[in-house]
Amino acid sequence: MLDYIIVGSGLAGISFAEIALKNNKSILMIDDKSQISSRVAGGLYNPVVLKRFSEVWKAQEQLVLMDDFYNEIEAKLKTQFNFKMPILRKFFSIEEQNNWFAASDKRNLAPFLSTKLISTKYRGIDSPYDYGEVLHTGYVDTALLLDTYKEYLLRNNLLLEESFDSSYIEFFDFGIQYKDIQARHIIFAEGFGLHKNPFFNYLPLDGTKGELFVIKAPDLNLDVIINTSVFILPMGNDLFKVGATYNWQDKTDLPTEEGKRELTDRIKEIIICDFEIVKHFGGVRPTVKDRRPLIGTHHEHKSLHILNGLGTRGVMLGPAMAKALYDNIESDIALDREIDIQRFHKRYLKTLISDRP
Repeated sequence: MLDYIIVGSGLAGISFAEIALKNNKSILMIDDKSQISSRVAGGLYNPVVLKRFSEVWKAQEQLVLMDDFYNEIEAKLKTQFNFKMPILRKFFSIEEQNNWFAASDKRNLAPFLSTKLISTKYRGIDSPYDYGEVLHTGYVDTALLLDTYKEYLLRNNLLLEESFDSSYIEFFDFGIQYKDIQARHIIFAEGFGLHKNPFFNYLPLDGTKGELFVIKAPDLNLDVIINTSVFILPMGNDLFKVGATYNWQDKTDLPTEEGKRELTDRIKEIIICDFEIVKHFGGVRPTVKDRRPLIGTHHEHKSLHILNGLGTRGVMLGPAMAKALYDNIESDIALDREIDIQRFHKRYLKTLISDRP
């Protein structure tokens, strides 16, 4: 009998898989490649919300755990996908500089915002007001991470590439049976696919579509990530990843002309050189209106658990949230009330009432 079936192979799914395997638990991951948001994500990790100059929720804890987590996977898979790289906020006015310095004086932001202006002149960018540097930043090549980890799972017969059908779940004292597989627990890490999950679809997952480019710009020379209304991340060979848009209505993964125009306009606000769009892709992020993940155990079926709602910060949140859920299941360590799905218990009860004949 398995310890865990994990449904979904995005950042949430592989984070839980790695923590379970590290603790000598047996797993099987089931995935049909239908959810692509982790694969097309920008992959940036940044402890500061630059739009509002506020600290990312529990950023310090997440960064420490994240570093150890990805370092261990890199050593295990003999592949680098975690790249430390400064994020520079381009200033467009003296007022923006002043706002930066005011934010850097705040106790919770001081460890993350440098008080020294960066005056480096990067070819292809006009920056008369310089830059502010965010500390403890970088990016994870999420596509490389997911591909490499799934290859590892396949080599070890730990991945079943097919759609998961909840109608085959049977409940027993030991846990569950799914088709011919017995397991103590199922972890649902389906991203936006949650809406098709009959056990957890009452939860208020409100996907947010994001669109990104890969552009080619031979006259742009960067060894840092530039972040203003969009980020520009150097990939090498004159290629740069640029993103992202936010669309709360469109729930498809298809690139749009509207997204293309928006990204193109924003790029032109930052760089002054020509560029060519090489790739244009989109994905629906699993976001929640209260900006907190959806972690926890089903109200009735104690073998069913959810790891979802990582939103735009899956790279940082994934390891921390997977560990929190694992510790809750295996050691009965309470979940933080801000992430526990128990906060939506009244919503669940309303669903039960509405489903009655």
